[in-house]
Amino acid sequence: MEETPRTPVITIGLNAGQATFNYSMTELRNLVEANNMTVAEEIQQSLTKPNPGTYFGTGKVEELATIVADDGVDIIVVNDELTPSQIRNLENGTKARIIDRTGLILEIFANRAQSREAKLQVQLAMLQYQLPRLHTSASQRLDQQTGSGGGGGFTNRGSGESQTEMSRRTIQRSINHVNHELKEITQAAATQRQQRERNQLPSVALVGYTNAGKSTLMNALVREFGKSEDKQVFVKDMLFATLDTSVRQLVFPDQKKMLLSDTVGFVSQLPTQLVKAFRSTLAEAASADLLVQVVDYADPNRESMMATTEKTLEEIGVTDVPMITVFNKADLTEASYPSRVGDQLILSAKDPDSVAMLVKAMKEKVFHNYVTADFLVPFSDGEIVSYLNENAHVLTTSYEAEGTALKVELQQADFDRFKKFVVTE
Repeated sequence: MEETPRTPVITIGLNAGQATFNYSMTELRNLVEANNMTVAEEIQQSLTKPNPGTYFGTGKVEELATIVADDGVDIIVVNDELTPSQIRNLENGTKARIIDRTGLILEIFANRAQSREAKLQVQLAMLQYQLPRLHTSASQRLDQQTGSGGGGGFTNRGSGESQTEMSRRTIQRSINHVNHELKEITQAAATQRQQRERNQLPSVALVGYTNAGKSTLMNALVREFGKSEDKQVFVKDMLFATLDTSVRQLVFPDQKKMLLSDTVGFVSQLPTQLVKAFRSTLAEAASADLLVQVVDYADPNRESMMATTEKTLEEIGVTDVPMITVFNKADLTEASYPSRVGDQLILSAKDPDSVAMLVKAMKEKVFHNYVTADFLVPFSDGEIVSYLNENAHVLTTSYEAEGTALKVELQQADFDRFKKFVVTE
């Protein structure tokens, strides 16, 4: 099967002295590649502040127009979010389509969304992005994508109808409709989480920058400790390979169980609309007993990536959940692995010893409330022995005249439930 040809684009960024400028331009290139485009030329301009009308200086706009005319590249991707008037002025000045950073990320999300929830969340973000851009041609194209992308929000319109003819009221009505559908899905997801909490299974959420290896790590854990019917999650070496939160149950040899979720990855300057839209998806992180921040240890910009992750978590209200940090992809560096210092681990998701070390660290955090006790269960209560064998770590078993004697490591709740069978010295 032949790969779809990549669309050539010009990327351009404004360097106003920000320390992370070069990193953000590298990231922009990766975002472009993730959207099935390729960078034909990268341009930079240094200014103390953006031009209010065109964002870039007049000379730079003229340079862009010349490149567009000479090279035939008619898409320009800008490394920032632009105002509607800046997009319009740049398109008039360059005779090219202008995509700002927010629009680019929204396009990627629109192309990647698979589940009903993800499609609705992306559609909501795109509608909110469009609302102030009703009279720009860029937003018209965004609308055409929204209408044809299977998201389910807009009905098909006549070919002669344009974005400029769609009223603000119509978009707001669509936003209200999508919000209503998302509310129903969110309530169902909340019910599922409450059921899991009633089952007293601790939950661990993998969080971090997109393409840090969260899904690879999850698959390694599911292969080793997942139930036989558990499916692997999608993995590909690109930004935002998957947008849907996947939840899998892990069962360890000592019968301890936990739920593991793989959340959508973050990126710097993640559009506000998307952070709000995906708040419900990221609720898995907010309700987790432990966060595992996965970091690409081989990436020289990992400190900035960690700062982005922590900032995004704060924006969605995840502030008081314990966290361990996993520096993944150590196999691509000179570092020795697996190694651990406190709550920081250096490992490779492809290495069994690394996975074992991570499991040990997670279990220390989420099973700290387990207690060890001796039980003597009458033979007439054999179902309790069966329950303990299936749901606790039975260290020893022997048979006495009065019943079954067991030394068991178990949850505090189960200890309280079967306290009358505890043997006291």
